[in-house]
Amino acid sequence: MSNDPATHLNTTRRLPPLLRRAWYSLNQTFRQRIAHLGITPDQFSILRWLHEGDTRGLTQQTLTDLMASDPNTITSILQRMEKSRLVSRHAHETDRRARRVRIEDAGRERYLEACEIAIALQRQIVGVIPETRRSRFLADLELIANACVAAQNEGE
Repeated sequence: MSNDPATHLNTTRRLPPLLRRAWYSLNQTFRQRIAHLGITPDQFSILRWLHEGDTRGLTQQTLTDLMASDPNTITSILQRMEKSRLVSRHAHETDRRARRVRIEDAGRERYLEACEIAIALQRQIVGVIPETRRSRFLADLELIANACVAAQNEGE
């Protein structure tokens, strides 16, 4: 095996382009399949976190962290979602600087509809892997995602 780093970069199976292609294609397909619901994949993710999270709502900072995004992007998305009455923002009960975001009935309805689409799409995509390997594949992908986060944290 060569010690030349360029040798490792010239293979057809490089992690970054494969992850990007998979994510981009999955995201675009999901975007198309939920377009009729009037939400985006990012909005779906926020609705999922709110649906699964604390019934009092989640802070905008928590959503920013969960989405691995920046505060300005999340604020912009939440403003659009609030305008569409999918979510509402409220003063935090103990932290005057924080705002809690809550899912509203319209948001919950859209989430549940989009969730069915997301599950069907995941079954379709993961279905290309033999059933006996699916669980291991997802576990390995989680290991890679965690290693990416750890590498990012090392650089901070």
